[in-house]
Amino acid sequence: MTTAAAREAYDRFYADEPFVTLLAENVWPQTAAVVGSNRVTVQVTVDAAAGRLIAISAIDNLTKGTAGGAVQSMNIALGLPEATGLSTVGVAP
Repeated sequence: MTTAAAREAYDRFYADEPFVTLLAENVWPQTAAVVGSNRVTVQVTVDAAAGRLIAISAIDNLTKGTAGGAVQSMNIALGLPEATGLSTVGVAP
């Protein structure tokens, strides 16, 4: 596994997910970027020497956690657009 292959797999898997952002290479997740939003930012890399995939993410544990998850699940259950009432924009720049 290479970093490029891992990034391609993550990019394909999350391409249609409105709340998941795969960050550009060498840009690391920061909580400030997701505070107050239902977003998760993700970075992946491969440590070839250790033979490990490393995935790091940042979420706002209230909005993306239980509260946001409940709204997102309710939207899906009621046939509403998944993002209804949920922000993808954080409150910090």
